[in-house]
Formats: sequence, structure tokens, C-alpha cells
Amino acid sequence: MTAARHRFAGRTALVTGSSRGLGLLVARELARHGARVMLCARDATALRRAEHRLRAEGADVASLARDITDPDAPAGLLDAVHDRFGPLDLLVNNAGIIQVGPLEALREEDFRRAMETMYFAPLRLTLAALPDLRAGGEGTVVTVSSVGGRIPAPHLLPYVAAKFAAAGFSQGLRAELAGAGVSVTTVLPGLMRTGSHTAARFHGRPGAEYGWFAAAASAPLLSMDAERAARAIVRAAERRRPELVLTPAAKIGVRAQGLAPATTARLLALAARALPAAGAAPRHGVRGADAARRSPLPSWVTALGDRAGHRFAQPPPGGAH
Repeated sequence: MTAARHRFAGRTALVTGSSRGLGLLVARELARHGARVMLCARDATALRRAEHRLRAEGADVASLARDITDPDAPAGLLDAVHDRFGPLDLLVNNAGIIQVGPLEALREEDFRRAMETMYFAPLRLTLAALPDLRAGGEGTVVTVSSVGGRIPAPHLLPYVAAKFAAAGFSQGLRAELAGAGVSVTTVLPGLMRTGSHTAARFHGRPGAEYGWFAAAASAPLLSMDAERAARAIVRAAERRRPELVLTPAAKIGVRAQGLAPATTARLLALAARALPAAGAAPRHGVRGADAARRSPLPSWVTALGDRAGHRFAQPPPGGAH
């Protein structure tokens, strides 16, 4: 299928959180479909590497390092898009942070940071982009929420709360914009092999929390190949689908939550009791790369996830961020 037959060919896209992981892969897939892509992330060095990588593959890309939680970020990003490519046609709200640990080890600031990054920042950016998206008549918004935005997974409470909010906003936005020609797709991925376990922050007993999370995020039966996920996301956006749930486990979980919420709640409570306690002296905000050194988890368990992280520019386990 040639780029000329893709709906996004010749269109302009902005992808947040696109220096590594799923965001980088979605940006690459959009470029392969003929889109011009503005990359955005906080880490300027990682962002430059991502831009050079995509340019080497023939992509028409530019980048701007911004912390999207800055209230001035939307105006700066849209100015950069307009200066380089013209009006915006597609916005992919992908930037996120993962914090893993029991409630007893969490602080209010953890919830605020999660909400700022994964709800309020996308909200501001989407509202700022709406004039462009409406004017084109075929604008598209993609919100990368999570299956955690539908099922409250234990030991991920700040992430879950923010993703619930993001999913609700995205679904409501689709209804509000139905008559304006703007399509909104809500993506609810399950675990994906992106190497995210090395970029997450761990609270409580970091080594123990890293152990279960890294193992799950790398398991072939629980997690999904991230390149396949990126292709599915872009395809769903092109087809203007309202929702996309990724991974078989996530699909089963979403269906179970809808059909038997009480049973699902009991299973989640059992899972929470099986996860590590906070410990006598809970740690806070330990980077995944550092938590890996505290974990007895054998390296072969996370081999698939670690290889994906290396390919998709995540920090190495046990290495410097």
C-alpha cells in the first residue's frame, strides 16, 4: 500500500512523548504513511536522536523539546508546527509517566504529577489545537490512554487515575466534535514491550516492585510487540475508529469489567494482596534502571522487554538514565 493511498499522506501530525517507546514508533508509522511529523518530548538529547533516526529512514520530521506540563507549551508547539509544516491535522497525545508502588508509599505530588502529564497537559494541547483541526474538516485526535483507564490495576494508582480521566475526556470529546468533522480515537493498550520498565519510577520496595512489573511488561503472553501496536493505532486513527483496545489480555479484562464488575473488583483485590508491601522504610521515586539493580529477577525474564527498550531508545536496565 503506497503512501498516496493513506488518509494521512501529506497531512501534518504532532506526537507528544515521541523521543522513545510507543510515541517514537507511532511517529515512525505516521511518517511511513506519508505524514509530516513534529516530535515532542522533554529530553532534548533523546529527541534529537529520535529525529535523526527517523530522518535517516526518509521521514519528513522536525522536533521541539518541551515539557508539556508547562502551560505555555501548547502555544510554542503549535507555533513550531505552523512555522515548519503549516496547519495541524493530527494530534497524538501519547506522553506519559509510570509510577509503580503501593498506596502507602505514594504522595499527593505523585497523583498531581500524573494528572498534569496525562490529563491536564493533553487537555490544554487539544483545546489549543482545535481551531486547526476544525478548519481542515478532517482533523484527528488520538488519545493514548491505557487499559488502566478502564480497569483500576493495583500498585499503579496515580497512573490509573490519570488514564481514567484521559479516557473520559477523549470519549466525551468525540461526542462533542461529532458535527465538526474532527475524529477522536481513544486507545486503551495493555502491556507492551517498549522497555518501559526501565523508565518507570518505583515506590515502596523498588526491587520487589520492579520484579513483578518488569516480568509482566516483558512476558510474551501478557505484553504486545510495540511495533505491531503502533501500526494498529495509526490504522485505527485512519479509519476514524472511536476506540482501540490492544492485547488479548486487555480485551478480556475490559470485557470482564463490563460484564462482571464485582467479580473483577474481587480479583483485583486479590492481586493487590499478592503484590509487595510498602516495607518498614518505603523508598520513593526510584528509577527503573536503578530498581533493576535491587531486584533478584533473572535477566532472562526481561530479555524481550530489554531488547525492545534498546531498540526503542529506553534507558538500559541497571544503567544511567
